[in-house]
Amino acid sequence: MKSHTCKTLLGLSLLLPCFAYGALESKESIASATLSNPSDFERPDQVVSFDLYDLGLREFDQRADFLIAKSNGVDVPSQTVDDDGDGMPDRFLALLDFEAAQSKPLEILVDPVAARATAFPKRTQAEISHKVGGQWNGRVYEGGEWANVQSLTPPASHTDHSFYIRYEGPGIESDLVGYRVYLDWRNGFDIFSKARHEIALHKVGLDGFDSYHELEEWGMDTLKVGPSLGMGSYGFWDGEKAIRVSDVDGWDASILQNGSIFSSFKIKYKGWEVDDRKFDLDATLSMQAGSRLVKVDLQASEPIGKTAIGLVKHEGTEFIQGDLNVSSFGALSYIATWGEQSLNKDQLGMVLIFTKGRMEKITEDEHNHIVVLKNSDQQSYYFGSVWESEPDGIKTKEDFVAYLENRLEQLDLPIRQEVVTSLDQANKASPISAETALSYSVLMAESEKARLGNTLAADLSNPQMPSGRLGYTTGLLMQAIDDIASAADRADLASYAQHVVESHILEDGTMIGYNQESYNIDNINAGKYLLRLWERSEEPKLQKAVDQLRTQLVDHPRTSEGAFWHKQIYPNQVWLDGVYMGMPFLAHYSELFEKGKSTKEAVHEFEIARKHMRDSKTGLYYHGWDESREQEWANKSTGLSPEFWARGYGWYTMAMVDILDFVPESEKKLRKSMIDMIAEVADSLVASQDPETGVWYQVMDKPDAAGNYTESSASSMFVYFLSKAMNKGYLSEDYKEAALKGYQGLIDEFITFHADGAISLKDVCKVAGLGYGRDGSFRYYMTEQIVDNGPHGTAPFIMAGIQVSELLAE
Repeated sequence: MKSHTCKTLLGLSLLLPCFAYGALESKESIASATLSNPSDFERPDQVVSFDLYDLGLREFDQRADFLIAKSNGVDVPSQTVDDDGDGMPDRFLALLDFEAAQSKPLEILVDPVAARATAFPKRTQAEISHKVGGQWNGRVYEGGEWANVQSLTPPASHTDHSFYIRYEGPGIESDLVGYRVYLDWRNGFDIFSKARHEIALHKVGLDGFDSYHELEEWGMDTLKVGPSLGMGSYGFWDGEKAIRVSDVDGWDASILQNGSIFSSFKIKYKGWEVDDRKFDLDATLSMQAGSRLVKVDLQASEPIGKTAIGLVKHEGTEFIQGDLNVSSFGALSYIATWGEQSLNKDQLGMVLIFTKGRMEKITEDEHNHIVVLKNSDQQSYYFGSVWESEPDGIKTKEDFVAYLENRLEQLDLPIRQEVVTSLDQANKASPISAETALSYSVLMAESEKARLGNTLAADLSNPQMPSGRLGYTTGLLMQAIDDIASAADRADLASYAQHVVESHILEDGTMIGYNQESYNIDNINAGKYLLRLWERSEEPKLQKAVDQLRTQLVDHPRTSEGAFWHKQIYPNQVWLDGVYMGMPFLAHYSELFEKGKSTKEAVHEFEIARKHMRDSKTGLYYHGWDESREQEWANKSTGLSPEFWARGYGWYTMAMVDILDFVPESEKKLRKSMIDMIAEVADSLVASQDPETGVWYQVMDKPDAAGNYTESSASSMFVYFLSKAMNKGYLSEDYKEAALKGYQGLIDEFITFHADGAISLKDVCKVAGLGYGRDGSFRYYMTEQIVDNGPHGTAPFIMAGIQVSELLAE
């Protein structure tokens, strides 16, 4: 039933699938993956998720209904998930067990016969059940029988203990534990702890309320919720106490997924009135097989204010708080309680897991231990529980804390994925040439333009627009798109980039959201593209804008030798990132407006970095240097951060070849200094390049460490550096093999083709830095989120393709 259409872009012919709808019976492999446990302990019951779009399937692709997974020829429990409720699956899930640091193969196939015939043990469940066939007598429903339904809108007569909804609300469970939500004014969450590791909700409450408060063969309701939030519910923090989601116009509850390894439900709270405001709130709760944790995703119609999430307070229990000096903005911490707080008079542990960067404070009120989350219309967190009387139950506080730390690492360090789809294989068959390299850059620019639209542009008429600050990644990406527009003669892409950047500049030259007093070197980066635009038009507003950035550098705080601090809030610190952000701009500005008087100053930054940040053994540079040696991450003898972070080094390498565009030939000494350093850096990159894939690892000198991964943004930067250095004559062609192997690695390891003709760049480290809990350790760099299509990666990928094209054209 499958055929292909062909789209030709310069030297790259794209094979795109099209499908005839009808009976589908053929077997087909659509993707293979290598999955790796990044932890040094075993991790059973790991649910690995794949977006169908990333697997090369089209929207409404009928093959999604017949997906199966195999590992070493053995069927793996799997399931598709419809995230947006449109009736079509969006993700494919597979459940696997991993030994410590183990890698496993996985094949994803379309197999209608096997998909119809295979049924996996049910290990999760979501349900809601209410009485039908009876009648209301005041606020109590009498008679009738229980009926499970996909959705329910309780009538106005429903309230607590009305005998209308079985166990009073929707329930969700894994094989380890279950939970229920009171679908009434209380909005508390309760626990169904289990005496057997099997699903049980369908057995609970069939004879009313009383039975599940006593120990039965499946387990029991173990928590006294009372007037509290219970086990992890949410509300509003009024400054003194948590306000439950009680005063609402109504509720809608719906079962989203009820699968063997993943289940979820949604509650819509209509017209929640709190803090003299009224808005809607959607809450989605989900569970995975083999997990005690529920993931909660909240989406409000407007920012809530301060969201409160909490655990009920019981006398005689111990309060436990996780480490808040965790290693990244996105890293997780927790609050928990432990003690004799179950209705069975035994040990029960409860936990709330939240993102450090979302937390405003930890507090309490009369009934709850509370985490107050920062104002937003979206929130995500986890809650969970353990019971000593479950099979192999946790019986001590120490074991409970060890369990929590283990869970945090699993959440912070997802299973690593290396995926190759059949669509990838079909489209990567062409050898790399000047034409194909340029085509990949064009295609990435087109894909980013389609994905982002005008979301990066400032719109003062839109009150919902972001802060409007012209950030360094926006400047980077638009500069890269402008680069490929020039190289491929694409005026449409040039216009797009110009529109996005100039939308942030007012007619008087004011840059929306820019604050010189923050002395943030990142703010300088967009100035590079502004200088380019000024050279084309000489518009006064553009010169005024770049003049502001130059003024910042005049007053910017520095180290004793004259190197620019990374930010005012990072005193005495030089980061490799900042050298890229500021120095090419300074040299270019000086060439245009100062007759080059600051060129030496810009080059001196590299000399200071080499003096303090280069490792003589490997030739690599450490991410950061603290002249004062006071930061928690700084070596007390050298001031250096602990590791060689690849993208930090990548920024630095790009800066080296870019600054020479603005150092005139007459400055022979300055140019020689830079070119000598370029040769050193090139040798360090060849030595640290992965011999198998041609790309580079996130932490550059630890390729075999558990959890380390090849990272696409840094690898793109290094290919750009090597190729441009050869194109400009700074390096001999002895480095050509490494550059081309690196570029082939970018395509083979990181590019994903989609059925709509777009491409994506995967394995981009979203962000990384130092300080405020970010200790620069190996584990820190492993815990930062890995994303697709981060501008830190897509922009250098575009730029690398242009340089490789030029290298091959010679």
